Amino acid sequence: MLSTTIGKFIMTFLISMVPLIELRAGLPYGIVSGLSLPQAAVAAVTGNMLPVPFIIFFIQKIFTFMRRHMPKMDSLVCKMEQKAEKHRGTIDKYGYLGLLILVAIPLPGTGAWTGSLVAALFEMDRKKAIPCIFLGVIIAAVIMTVVTKLGIFAFF
Repeated sequence: MLSTTIGKFIMTFLISMVPLIELRAGLPYGIVSGLSLPQAAVAAVTGNMLPVPFIIFFIQKIFTFMRRHMPKMDSLVCKMEQKAEKHRGTIDKYGYLGLLILVAIPLPGTGAWTGSLVAALFEMDRKKAIPCIFLGVIIAAVIMTVVTKLGIFAFF
């Protein structure tokens, strides 16, 4: 199935949903596997954005549930809260532009998952946060396309 266009599209979509690697790995995979740039971009951006509303709307409730009913998971919740807290200065200084930049820079510890977590935990306006995250994902896709086409993956 991975040899078909639909299989490559689905795999690109799924890779782009995974925390930490997200679109940074999904888009290069799609391009290198032979998808056209538009196909790879649609799969990667869509996959990367799918978890965003769920994180923004439900992560605080999930964290509360985990703390009450799964005390062994408290350290994981604390780590995630600390990860978000690392970005407080940027968000306090730049607001929604800071959120966009946090998502747009395709480095470890950034991306749609982190941006969504930050937006939720800092109680940012969802109607403003989601478009900023989406634009950040688009910018990250452009950066990763350039890196993939001209950079390390260019020889494929």
